[in-house]
Amino acid sequence: MRVNRILLSSSLIVVALVIQVSVLARLHLPGAVPDLLLLTVLGLALVYGHVGGALVGFAAGLLVDLAPPADHAAGRYALVLCVIGYLAGLVKPESGQVKSATGPMVVVVAAALGSTLLYAGVGALVGDTAARHVGLGGLLFTAALYDLLLAPFVVPGVMALARRAENDPLAETSSTAKTGDVSSGWISGGTGLRIGGQRGGLRMKAARARVARAGRIKGVKRL
Repeated sequence: MRVNRILLSSSLIVVALVIQVSVLARLHLPGAVPDLLLLTVLGLALVYGHVGGALVGFAAGLLVDLAPPADHAAGRYALVLCVIGYLAGLVKPESGQVKSATGPMVVVVAAALGSTLLYAGVGALVGDTAARHVGLGGLLFTAALYDLLLAPFVVPGVMALARRAENDPLAETSSTAKTGDVSSGWISGGTGLRIGGQRGGLRMKAARARVARAGRIKGVKRL
C-alpha cells in the first residue's frame, strides 16, 4: 500500500475506534452496537479494492482485538473484518465513482449481517456462546438497522477522503519530472537542429552587420 493510504487508513481507523468505544458503546441501545469501524473499512475497501480492503480490515480488526475493553480471543474480529473488507473490495466501482447510493447501502446491509454471523460463527468454534443468549435474530436486525442509519454520514465521507488521498503529490511530481525529461529529449532530438540553425543564422547576421558597420566607418574616415 502507498504511504498516503497507510496514513489515511490508520488515522480513520483510530478515530472510528475511539468514537465507537467512547460514544457509541455507551449509548446502551437495544441489540447490537453501531459499528463505525465496519463502515470505515467498507468505505476504504470500495476505493482501494479487495487487497487494500483485506489489509485495512485485518489491521482494524486486530486493533479492536487488542484495545480494551476487549473480552474475546485476539484475532477474532481481525478475521471478520479481513473477510468483509476483501468481499467489499470486490464490488469496487470500475471508475472509482459511485453513481447511486443503492449499491453502497446494499453492501452495508450485507456487511452488517455477514460480520455478525461470521463473528458468532467464529465464537461458536472457540466456545463463545454469548450470541445465543442475546438472540442472534435481534443482533442481526439491529446491526443492519444501526449501520444502515449511520452509513450515509460515514461511508461517502470516507470514500471521498480515500479518493482524494489517491492523488499522491510525490507521484505527480515524479511523473511531471519524467514528462519534463521526455519533453526536453524530444526538443533536443526533434528540434535541436532548428534551434542550432536559428542561432547560426543570428550569428551570421550579426557578423554581416559588424562588417557593414566597419565599412561605413572606413568610408567616413577616407572622406
